[in-house]
Order: sequence, then structure tokens, then C-alpha cells
Amino acid sequence: MYLPDSSILTNIQVQGHTRLREVLFEKIYIQVRALESRLYTDEELVHLPEIAASHPRFREWELRKQSARRLIHYISRKKATLDILEVGCGNGWLTHLLADIPGSRVTGADINFTELQQAARVFSNDPNLRFIHGDIRTGLLEERRFDFILFAATLEHFPSAKRILHFCLSHLKRSGEIHIIDTPFCKPVEVKLEERRTQAYYTSFGYPEMADYYFHHTFDDLRSFRYTVLYNPRWWRNRLTRIKNQHPWIRITK
Repeated sequence: MYLPDSSILTNIQVQGHTRLREVLFEKIYIQVRALESRLYTDEELVHLPEIAASHPRFREWELRKQSARRLIHYISRKKATLDILEVGCGNGWLTHLLADIPGSRVTGADINFTELQQAARVFSNDPNLRFIHGDIRTGLLEERRFDFILFAATLEHFPSAKRILHFCLSHLKRSGEIHIIDTPFCKPVEVKLEERRTQAYYTSFGYPEMADYYFHHTFDDLRSFRYTVLYNPRWWRNRLTRIKNQHPWIRITK
């Protein structure tokens, strides 16, 4: 499989400066991702969410495949030219699938340059897909407005769900939507317990400081928004499915 040299990529916008906290986060994040078997070769990335049954993360990708299919089916029914932003796109596997939706223009943003560069390289042939490196809250989006803004297993890396969601609302078109998938929400009384579990989890890898970059959100954080739960793992019909995704699918509108 031929892939262009990263130095000649034209589908990635890199901010002129990076804050120290972002540099430290990426360094730790990539090391932990490697220990978790969550870094993928270019060949594996091209085929995600399909992956070998022997891979340590096979079960996880079966769940992500399920949620991605639901989301893409939902967006595809709009049958219109759509501007889509994925916040925290990582290696770009989902943005790549979204770019296959007819009429879509997809942007993936992330502060993790290592995986973002891989995304830009591997998916360089997608004409309607581009990537932005940096924190979207620092003016990278300028005055752009989107039909869809997506968080797929990334909202937990923002300390305040309210602040980032309010920011994203300001970058939605009038009828735009924010979608949150593959993201854990806990009860308020469970937050302290989940924080201890997270600390123990990252400590087991030798990186206890990674817990400082992981935050637990509750549905109370969504009270000030117009939100709808499109998928609830607790609904009886969802409990009967073979593959049971434990995370809700949430839509927020203006």
C-alpha cells in the first residue's frame, strides 16, 4: 500500500504553537495507547472498525462498529450537503467513514499530532476530508459552522462537558446537531468511585498521571441543553441484542 511522505501532506492544518499541557498529554497518551494495544498499523487503520478476531481490541471494535453504523445511517438520511466536525478524531478512522457519505465535507480535529499525522497520511486520497491539529477552542475553527459536531469516545478528555458543548453550539448551523457516542456517563454518586477506578487503571500501566486527563461526566451536565437520548443501553430491546454497547447515544440541538 503506497502512502505519501508526511512532509508533503496538504490535508492537515497545523497550528503554529502547542501548549505545554498538550505536549505532555500527547506524550503520555501515546505511551498508554501502546500499552493498551490501541495504536494501529497503517494497514489496520485502513480497515477499521473491521479488525482481526485475534486482536486484543476486537470486542471493543465490534461495539464501535455498531455505534458508527447507527450514526452514519442517521446522518446519511439527511440527503444534503453536510459539513461535519469530529472533535478528537485521533487516527481518523471514523472521519474516513463519514467522508463516504455523499455530499459530506468532513473535518477531524485533535491535539494528538502523532495519530493525526497518521490519519492525514493514510486517508490522503479522501478529497472531502481534512484534519486540523490543535485545540478547537483557540480559534482554529474561525467562523466556521457545521451541520454535525461529533464526540466519539472523546468528551471524557474535557474537564467541563458544559463548556465544550456550549462552545460547540456556537459553531453549529441553525439546524445543526451535536452527537455524543461511545462515551461513558455515570451517576453523580458514582463519580468518586469512577475516579478511583480510573486512577487505579492508569497506575497499573505505570502512568498514574494520565488520570489527570480523564474526566467523568453525568447526565446532570446536560441539563442546560436540549438533548435527546437516541440509544439507551438500558432499554429492554437493547438488552436483548448480541452485542451490547454500554454507552448512550446523545443528540444535542440548539
